[in-house]
Amino acid sequence: MNIIFLAARILLGLLFLAFGLNFWFKFIPLPPLPEGSAAGPFIGALFASGFLTLVKVLEIIGGLLLISGRYVNAALAMLGPIVVNIAMYHIFLVKGGYVMSAVLVVLAVVALAGQRSFTQALVAPR
Repeated sequence: MNIIFLAARILLGLLFLAFGLNFWFKFIPLPPLPEGSAAGPFIGALFASGFLTLVKVLEIIGGLLLISGRYVNAALAMLGPIVVNIAMYHIFLVKGGYVMSAVLVVLAVVALAGQRSFTQALVAPR
């Protein structure tokens, strides 16, 4: 079972590292945003404000931490809100790309399940 948690953690780290670096190096072509959707103005505002740059830096740092196996709890805490936002972006704004966001959510949940002490601390009553 530990191999599943390890594989999920490393795959999640690789995904975040690749898409974080793709922001600057553009080695993975991204599909255009659907015409008339709310996704265009949303991404435009994130990009113009510089907020997307911060998110991509956090993705790279979190991905490297997950791949290295050091500070995994911190990486999962850092990337958790990003995973939720990516899923909500695809569900509510793009209305597509469900497979990729579902894979991302499943990998994050499995990687989180592998960190029992962290998970137990999150749900501790006090």
